[in-house]
Amino acid sequence: MRTMEYQIGQVVYSKSGHDKGGMMMILSLEGPYAYLADGRRRKLERPKKKKLIHIQPTGYVDAELAGKLCRNEYVLDADIAKALKSYQEKLAEK
Repeated sequence: MRTMEYQIGQVVYSKSGHDKGGMMMILSLEGPYAYLADGRRRKLERPKKKKLIHIQPTGYVDAELAGKLCRNEYVLDADIAKALKSYQEKLAEK
């Protein structure tokens, strides 16, 4: 089994649970878990704690948001929602 690299600010898809197929962003990593938010249903105040085996990584990392999250700077739910939307738009262009 090949291990995937996960990093803060990366867009991922949920592979299991009620949010299966949903797109989220990694806010932080802690052992075998990632804390995720999508800016709409799952807000920054209450990120979803999900095992890494239950998420599918994408190759896309929002560098600006990743930097802010790593430096503990102020980030809005709208910033995350906007980043996810722009990723969706890039996929649609292909």
